[in-house]
Amino acid sequence: MSTSFEEWWKQLDNHSQTALKQDLLAAVQQACETGGMKGEEASLRKKICDVVAELARSLIDENGNNQWPEILKFLFEWGSSPNAARKECALSILAAVPGIFGGQMGHYLDVIRELLQQCLIFHDCREVRYAAVKALTAFLLHVESEQHVVMHFKGCLPAILQNVLDSVQSDDDDVLKCLIELAENVPKFLRPQLEQIVELSLKINIDSTLDDSWRQLALEVLVTMCEISPASMRKHANKFLHPLIGQMLTMMVELDDDPEWSLADSIQEEDNDSNAIVAETSLDRLACALGGKTVLPLLLSQLAPMLHQDDWRLRYAALMTLSATGEGCRKQMEMMLDQIVDAILPFLRDSHPRVRYAACNAIGQMSTDMAPLMQKKFHAKIVPGLLMVLDDEMNPRTQAHAGAALVNFSEDCPKSVLSLYLDELLSKLHEVLVRKLNELVTKGRKLVLEQCITTLASVADTAQDKFIAYYDRFMPNLKYIFENANSAELKLLRGKAIECISLMGLAVGKDKFMQDCTDVMQLLLKTQSEMNDLETDDPQVSYMISAWARICKILGKQFEQYLPAVMGPVMKAASLKPEVTVLDDDEAKELDEEEWQVVQLGDQQNFGIKTAGLEEKATACSMLVCYARELKEGFVPFVEDVAKLMVPFLKFYFHDGVRSAAAESLPFLLECAGIRGAQYVTEMWQFMVGDLLTALKTEPEPDVLGELMHSLARCVEHLGKGRINEDQMRQIIEFLDEKLRNHFDKDKERQEQRQDEDYDEELEEILLDETESDVYLLSKVSDIIHAFFIAYRQEFFPVFDQLIHHFIQLLANQRSYSDRQWSLCIWDDVIEFGGSSSLRYQQHFLRPMIVSLSDPHPEVRQAAAYGIGVMGMFGGAEYAQACSEALPSLVQMICAVGSREPEALSATENAIAAVTKACPQMHKTEWQGGLPVRGDVGLGLTLVP
Repeated sequence: MSTSFEEWWKQLDNHSQTALKQDLLAAVQQACETGGMKGEEASLRKKICDVVAELARSLIDENGNNQWPEILKFLFEWGSSPNAARKECALSILAAVPGIFGGQMGHYLDVIRELLQQCLIFHDCREVRYAAVKALTAFLLHVESEQHVVMHFKGCLPAILQNVLDSVQSDDDDVLKCLIELAENVPKFLRPQLEQIVELSLKINIDSTLDDSWRQLALEVLVTMCEISPASMRKHANKFLHPLIGQMLTMMVELDDDPEWSLADSIQEEDNDSNAIVAETSLDRLACALGGKTVLPLLLSQLAPMLHQDDWRLRYAALMTLSATGEGCRKQMEMMLDQIVDAILPFLRDSHPRVRYAACNAIGQMSTDMAPLMQKKFHAKIVPGLLMVLDDEMNPRTQAHAGAALVNFSEDCPKSVLSLYLDELLSKLHEVLVRKLNELVTKGRKLVLEQCITTLASVADTAQDKFIAYYDRFMPNLKYIFENANSAELKLLRGKAIECISLMGLAVGKDKFMQDCTDVMQLLLKTQSEMNDLETDDPQVSYMISAWARICKILGKQFEQYLPAVMGPVMKAASLKPEVTVLDDDEAKELDEEEWQVVQLGDQQNFGIKTAGLEEKATACSMLVCYARELKEGFVPFVEDVAKLMVPFLKFYFHDGVRSAAAESLPFLLECAGIRGAQYVTEMWQFMVGDLLTALKTEPEPDVLGELMHSLARCVEHLGKGRINEDQMRQIIEFLDEKLRNHFDKDKERQEQRQDEDYDEELEEILLDETESDVYLLSKVSDIIHAFFIAYRQEFFPVFDQLIHHFIQLLANQRSYSDRQWSLCIWDDVIEFGGSSSLRYQQHFLRPMIVSLSDPHPEVRQAAAYGIGVMGMFGGAEYAQACSEALPSLVQMICAVGSREPEALSATENAIAAVTKACPQMHKTEWQGGLPVRGDVGLGLTLVP
C-alpha cells in the first residue's frame, strides 16, 4: 500500500474511498468479536490493524492534517472500551502510527494520556497492558524533540516499570526492549524513576534462572542509560556501579573450557550473543560513557583478586577487561601505567594458553589506546615478552596473537624506538616465517604464517629506510608464497604476501626495490589478468588494489605503463553496487549484523545494506585518488570515466570511506582535467559542482563534511577566478553562513549544558571534544575563504561582506581562543590578498590584532604576528603606524622566556618574520638572535642586510 498509495488512491472516487475506510474498520470490529487474545484469530486481527494503520499513515498530508478523522474517533472509543481485543487494536494502530493525531495532537494530549494510563493498568489482560507500553513508547519517540509533551506523560512511568517486572514472568521481552528505546531517545522522561529503573534492571540481570537474552537486555538498559545520561548515572554510581561491574565480570567468566581452542588454525568468529562477549562489549561502552575517573577505581578493586585466582577463566576475564576498558579509562590508566603494565606482563608466561592470549590482547590494545606513551616507556619490557610468546609452537592461536599484538605496538611506535629492536625482532620473525612456511607445505597449517607476514609488513612500514638491511632476508620467501599459494584456502595468505611485498618496497624505496620489481610486476600482472574470475569478496582483490597504489608511489611516472592493466579491476571494485532492501522494524531485527547494516528511514521503514564488498569498494576509491594524485598526465585518459564514477559517490551514504574518497578525488580530477585545457576544466567543474554542493548541505558525518569542505577549497584554488557562476557562489556563501551560525548555536548549547543540574567534570570532557570537532569545521570554513581570496583577491570583498559579521563576532574578547585564532586567520587573508583595499575593514580587526600579540595562547599570537607581517608587506604606507605600534609586542614575543619552547615556536618565528617584513631596518639586534627560523615553513621570510 505504502509504495504506490498516491497512484491508486487517486483512482478511487470519494464513495469508494469512504467505503474502503468503513470496510476496514468493520473488518477490525468483526475480528474482535470472533477471536480471542492469542492464536490465529489474534494474528489475523493484528494484520488487519496493520492495514488500517498504513492507510491512516498515508492519509496524513504534508501539513500534518489527518484526512481520516473517523480513525481518531475509532481510536478513542476502542481504547476506552472494556473489551480487551478492542483496546489492543486501538493501541496497535497507535503504536504503528504515533503521528496519527497530526496537527491536532496538542488538543488531544490529555485524552491520549488518560487513555494510555488506563490501558497500562488494565488488570483484566496483560496483552493490553503490554500493548499500551509499546504504544506509549512509540508516541514518546515520535514527540521526542518536544520535551514538554514528553514530560506530560511522566505519570505513566511507574506503570511502565511495573509492566516490565510483570513481563519477566510472562516471557514477553518486548516490554523490556521498550525501556531500552526510552533510555536511548527520551532519557529525561526516565529521570524521576532512575533509581527504581537501575534496581529493576540489576534484579533481572543477576537472576541466573532467566534466559541469557533477558539478562543481556537488562544489562543493555543500564549501559544505554550510562551512555545517554552519563552525568545522571554518575550521581547514582555509588549505589549501582560496584554490583553492576561485578555482574559484568561474572558474565565474562561464563566461558567454555575447550582444550582445542588454542590449537585452531583459523580465526574463529566469537559468539556475539554469549554472555562473555556481551559483558565485555558492555564494559567497553560503560567505561567510555562514565569515564575512567568513575569506573577505573571500582574496576581495579575487583580485577586485582581475579588475577590471582586458580581458575584460568577469572584471570582471562580480568585481562580482557583491561583491554576492553582502556579506551574509556585512558587518561586515568596513563597516570598509573607502570603498575598496570607490570601487572599484565607476568601473564605472558601464564600456564594457560588462553590467559597468555588475553595478556597479548591487553598489551596490544593498550599499545593502540595509549600510544605512543606505551611504546616509549615500556618497549624494553613489551618487545621481549611478546617475542617469547611468538615461540609458543604448541598453541598456534596464542602464538599468532602475540604477532597481532606486535602489529599494534609497531603501528604507533616511534621509528627511533622500534629501530632499537629491529635485529632481535626481525630475526625472530624470519625464524618463525621459515618454520611456518615449512609447516604449511608439510601440514597445511597457515594461521601463524599469515599473522607473521602481517607483523613483518607493519614493522617494515614503521622502520622505513631502516628496513633496507633486512629486505633481502625476507623477499625471496614472500615471492615464493605469492607465486605458489594459489589454492582457494590460501587466498588470504597470498593477499597478505602481496601487501607485505608492497609495504616493504615502499619502506626501502625505488632503488632497492628495483632489483625485485620485474619479478613482482610479472606476478602482479598475472594475478591481475585473473582478477575478473575472482569473487567480489575475495580478499586478494583489496590487497591487489592497495598494492598497485603503493607501487605507483614507488615507481612514480614509470608506473604509467601498468595503468591500463590496473584500472579495469580497480574500477570494477569501485563500481560495486551493494545489495539493498527495504525492511520493516521486525525484519530489520532478524538480519545478521555481521552481513548487513541497517539504516533507519522513519517509522517502520529501514534500509538493509549487505556489507560484503563495501570495504573493498572504499579501498578501490581511495586507490583511484592515489593514481590521480601521483600520475597526473598519465591519468588523463581515465579522468572522465573516473569522474563519472566518483562524483555520484559523494552521496553514497552506505560507507563513509567511499564518500571521503569521492570528495578527496575532486581537486585531483580538476588538476588532471587542466592538462586537456581550460574548457575541459570548466566542463568538469560543471559536472561535479551540483553533487558537491548537495553533499555539503546534507553530509551527516563531521569528518566527511570536513573532507568535502577541504575539497571545495582545493577546487576553488584550481579553478581560479571566473569559473564559479553567481548561483554556485550564492549556494557556497549560504552554506558557509549556515555553518558559522551552527558554530555559534552549538557553543550556546554547550554553555547551557554547563548550567544543567547533571553537569560534571566528565561531561565537560565530552563538551570539550565537541568543541574540538566544531573548531575543526571552523578551520575548514577558513580554508574555503582563504581559497577564494587566493583566486579573487580584493574582488572577493563584496561576497565576503555577506559573512563579515560572523568573523567580527568570532574575534570578540569573550570568544574562545580558537575562535579568535581562526578569525584572525581570515583577517590575515583580507590584508594579504586585499592589500591597501583592506583598510575598509580596519575598524574590525586592527586593534584586536595588535592586542592579540600579547595573548596567552600561542595560536592566537601566531595568527596575529602573521597578520602584522602581511600588513607590512602588502598593506602599503597606510599601515605603517600600525606596524610601528606592533613592534614592541613583536620584540617581546621574540625575547620572552620560553619563546623557543615547542608550543611557542611557531608564534615566535612568525613574530621574527613579521619584524623582518614590516620593520626591516629597526631593532635588528633584538630579534636576529632568534634566527634561524626552523619550525614554521611558508613564512616568506626575506632577511634584509
